[in-house]
Amino acid sequence: MQRVSKIIEKGAKALQDLNLLKLLQSEITHELSSNPFQEVKSGSLGDFVVDWDSLQSQDMVLRRKCETGEEVAVSALLGPLPFTRETDTDDSVFPQNVLMKICVKKPGLKSVLQFDCEVYNKGGNGSEFDIQNAYYLQSSSAISSSDYRGPVFCDLDHRLIGAFKEYLISKGIGESLTNFLILHLHKKEHGQYVNWLKNLESMVTKDE
Repeated sequence: MQRVSKIIEKGAKALQDLNLLKLLQSEITHELSSNPFQEVKSGSLGDFVVDWDSLQSQDMVLRRKCETGEEVAVSALLGPLPFTRETDTDDSVFPQNVLMKICVKKPGLKSVLQFDCEVYNKGGNGSEFDIQNAYYLQSSSAISSSDYRGPVFCDLDHRLIGAFKEYLISKGIGESLTNFLILHLHKKEHGQYVNWLKNLESMVTKDE
């Protein structure tokens, strides 16, 4: 009787694994056959170069040296998925915004200007960015959590907020770059998801 129970238990596990395998293979086929980014503007890096973009990591880092000698570094990754109710319908190609951190360093100075920004799809096949925070850091290597970095950004005069944005645009943070970031990071996340599914498929197959 104990042997029969083990056989039944083993058979039930095999059926569960088979069901999981079929669902994984179906999802892989669906993801590989779909091309949600086909009609999207790709944008470009402009004068930036890629400093870091590992297939295993979620982020990427860009760098640029301006004619004035200023160094601009941009790190970006996808933000969290927005909360949606079951009744909500969101057919956006880009469901996640991009969290973008920009650092500007002038030649001969240790201080750094840091901007926390968010890139979002504005519809009509384009993107936009907003500045969330602006910090003045006396040194990029010695930062204390108690240091005063600046006021609440949204409380600043709207003209000053606009001037900060124009300043970043002049450093190469324009729509072409934000189009590139939001597309590239979503495509990267899509590829990572497919690889994750394939790894699970391989593991389930080996267990059989």
